[in-house]
Amino acid sequence: MGPRAGVLVSPGLALLVWLTVPCSGPQAEGFSQGGLDASRADLWASANTSLLQGFWCQPARQLSRDQLSALIRRMASQQVPLKAWQLSCLANLAARHSLQGDFPFHPADLLLFYNLTQVREADCQAFIRHAAQGDMELLANLPDQRAALRHAAMACLGGPRPQLSASDLLLLGILVCDMDASSIVASDPRVLQNLQCCPRLTTTQQAALNTLLASGRTRLGPPNSWNLEGLQTLGRLATYISPGLWVQVQEAVGLDFFSSMVAACRAGQLSQCDTRRFVTGFLEAKAASSRPKRGTGRHCIRGDITAATLRDDLFLVRYDCSQLESCLGSRVLRANLDPLLQHPLPTECQRVVKAKLAQIYPRGIPEEQLRRITSLVYLYSRAEIGQWNITSRDTVVALLASDVALENQTEAVLQKFLDHNGTVTSALLVAIGGSRLCWMSPPQIRAIRPSEFRLAGALDISSCPQSRKDVLYAKAREAFGSTRTTATYYHLMRPYLGGAPLEELQHLAQENVSMDIDTFTNLNPRVLQSLSVGNVTTLLGQNVGDLQKARSHPTISSWLRSLNSSALGELGLDTNPIGPTRPARLTTVTPNTTPWAPHLAPTSGRPGNDAPTSGSPPANLGYLPLAVALPSSLLWLLYRGAWTVASKDGAARAPHAGKLGLVGGAGPLPNIPPPRGLQGWSSATPSSQDLELD
Repeated sequence: MGPRAGVLVSPGLALLVWLTVPCSGPQAEGFSQGGLDASRADLWASANTSLLQGFWCQPARQLSRDQLSALIRRMASQQVPLKAWQLSCLANLAARHSLQGDFPFHPADLLLFYNLTQVREADCQAFIRHAAQGDMELLANLPDQRAALRHAAMACLGGPRPQLSASDLLLLGILVCDMDASSIVASDPRVLQNLQCCPRLTTTQQAALNTLLASGRTRLGPPNSWNLEGLQTLGRLATYISPGLWVQVQEAVGLDFFSSMVAACRAGQLSQCDTRRFVTGFLEAKAASSRPKRGTGRHCIRGDITAATLRDDLFLVRYDCSQLESCLGSRVLRANLDPLLQHPLPTECQRVVKAKLAQIYPRGIPEEQLRRITSLVYLYSRAEIGQWNITSRDTVVALLASDVALENQTEAVLQKFLDHNGTVTSALLVAIGGSRLCWMSPPQIRAIRPSEFRLAGALDISSCPQSRKDVLYAKAREAFGSTRTTATYYHLMRPYLGGAPLEELQHLAQENVSMDIDTFTNLNPRVLQSLSVGNVTTLLGQNVGDLQKARSHPTISSWLRSLNSSALGELGLDTNPIGPTRPARLTTVTPNTTPWAPHLAPTSGRPGNDAPTSGSPPANLGYLPLAVALPSSLLWLLYRGAWTVASKDGAARAPHAGKLGLVGGAGPLPNIPPPRGLQGWSSATPSSQDLELD
């Protein structure tokens, strides 16, 4: 690759490769200067999934129509998992090149983001059938697009109907997850196959599911005729079966199914959350059908619990929480904590185990046992965690890597680790996930070394409260502030812009970064209120049309309500009050292929910058899949090489303090001072101390 390959590449394709492939310094330098020939679009035909997963829109804007088409098809054939921020801007690039008509060869997830008004009526059913195989959760920040998909799907069927046939359900796919309870009950019983794809069911949908199962119209028949094989075909849906139905199931069948579900949970094939929901409902039914035993008090009537007892998948059926308390001895608990906690214990039983551990370890649970109590962490107070001794990163990961620990537990666990001279490294940040940053205290976040924050890459902090986003933004500025080009700076900072002040967003708007709508919806709502229509238009760039897809998002709707009719018209939105999204109208003509030209902000006389940057990348430059598998020293070599390339091409400075644009851009700009309110930001390159690894 590079000069050694003996061929040349267009700057666009070279930059796209440079920003997605982990490589050494000399190779990356070759990319920035040339590299492979632009006609070698077959580079993407042989790209692996890990490389394609690092896609981002800014360099992809420089690909030709054929190259972009080949890239999208490759993503489909490789089933590359992309994030919402990648898909939304990729959909706009595809529309710009009139590629939306090739939807049968595109990833199903990408279809979810397409402009539905540009779908030809003749393609309606084929389009919806393919889109319905996508992940609807990707549209979490685009509620109007999700509603429009549902309306478009019903329009394909000729309009709403009282009940859906099997062929209708085949067309609708995962869109059924948005159906109301009455539609589920009235539909063909094969609706169960659609519901199995839903990540979760609402309370009313759960009631509808149980009504349908109780009717006997499904393949399982009436509950008293259910068998093990039939129940197993329900998959996760079985975890929603109500106690009232379990009472009607033959006892032997119910026990066999209970055993299989617990075995699946202990083998990691079913989540603890799903299994616990099933266990709770099943045990409630069993308790209701059993006669209460009188006079037993707290005595053990089931026999002492042994190691062999804990290996039984029917353990929770035979020992309720009161019997667990009476029959579990300290010696057995101490030696068999793992097998016990592999069972999906109800909350009451978990409290019993916690109390017994307190009796065994009155001065705090020893560290080797802490790694086994992940499912119990949420029960412990800050004071109780203060008694623990946490010296190993492995212990921290074990306690925090699951979704069990809450805010107080996260901060307390990390503080105990830090108190023993521990450090928050990039590997630890990746292992515990970005959501844990939301629950770290501001001092803990500030203590993270910039070099470790850089190596951690893109961490999803979208669920953080605004106060934490503000602190994390400041930390990201400290880590990435010396980045030498606007494109790369935005690439790295995108996940943390939810804490950006007004001045930062105004500056990014002037630099035409074309922010994706997913990032835009996560901006600070108060800061967004201060942005002018012109700021928003240039900030979103080619993605401004996506505002229509997110009109009902709380952040967006609040801002839109502050605008007058003229401003809404300038944004290309209708002037009707914000409300339920209207059904998407399908066109019968060929879509307009004229690219939409975004309103560009003044470029301060920058020559040669005729295309605004677009979208944003994962901030890890493609390293995240390697972060856990490779030694930190090797990761640092990969990272250092790419960082060096981003720094070498010209005497450039950070986005707010010098030369802006792409690597190899057309020329320098006058120095631009840091935005007001960011005086603490330093444009200096990282010190050698910052770049050290433990």
